[in-house]
Amino acid sequence: MTITEPSARPSAPGSAPLEVDRAAVAAKVRRLSSAAAKRVIEPDVDVPGHVGDGQLLPDDLLSVSGLDLDLTAEQRRVLSREEVGSITNSGIAFEAVLEAGFALEIAYRSDMTDPRVEFLLHEIGEETRHQRLFIRMLHDIRPQAQHPLDKRLFRFFERLGVGQVIRRPAVLYALVLGGEEIPDLFQKRASEHPDTDPFVKAVNRYHRQEEARHLSYARAVLPEVWENAPAVDRFAVRRIVPRIIQGMFDLIVHPGVYEVIGLPGWDTWKQAKASPNRVALRHEATRPVLGALIDAGAIRKGRVPRPWRQLCGVDAHGEQR
Repeated sequence: MTITEPSARPSAPGSAPLEVDRAAVAAKVRRLSSAAAKRVIEPDVDVPGHVGDGQLLPDDLLSVSGLDLDLTAEQRRVLSREEVGSITNSGIAFEAVLEAGFALEIAYRSDMTDPRVEFLLHEIGEETRHQRLFIRMLHDIRPQAQHPLDKRLFRFFERLGVGQVIRRPAVLYALVLGGEEIPDLFQKRASEHPDTDPFVKAVNRYHRQEEARHLSYARAVLPEVWENAPAVDRFAVRRIVPRIIQGMFDLIVHPGVYEVIGLPGWDTWKQAKASPNRVALRHEATRPVLGALIDAGAIRKGRVPRPWRQLCGVDAHGEQR
């Protein structure tokens, strides 16, 4: 598949008409590139330190918050470390998918002087620095949990799915928003809580300030990406992407984490993901993704597809239920 330059295309049924000002988009992308160039943060130098030996997240930020489990202090300490390890592993893998998609987009660009190419190169560089910092955290945490879905058949379908996503820009950018907004909320809460491990706080603050540019870029280019999206990609964004994002959210802390402290993995995971605290967190994390798609003309207020309504806890107009 070739990623072509955006061209005029009538809005598909169910999309709000939207005039894409490509010159304004290019100007914004140049500003984002300029900001990225002015502040290059090298985590090996600028984010020194290591994770401590204690509980990394406070009780109210753990996935089991609200389940009324009788856990010892040691179980909570270990669970916090396993949860941060699971989230960190997910972040490293997700950012690798973004890098692959962005690299493919650059390879298919006919004009390498396009400001979007320059920003994507900034973003790829920033993502690789994040990954190196996350790997340092994993070395400190040494998580023991085994992902129960880490099986050969699952990996086959995962690779198949990733191959499709990175070749479909509208799908990729919708997932970029989901993959950035979800950890951003996790990191916001962790970095602002007084009982979070100091180094985890520092990593979260560092990551959020750079991811803010990445979110701005995705929101800026999404309208022109959508304008050029074929029907199958539009269907995927409206019907399949919200289910993928829900899976990303639910599995960011996977069932194996609970087994490390002696809890039944799948049963605890099912209870945790369905708890009012966790559902409210999912709604808060994903509503900005739906808002960006509405702003881009991909989804029309009054016709929000059911999968998005279920994911975000909203009605057909995109309003909170």
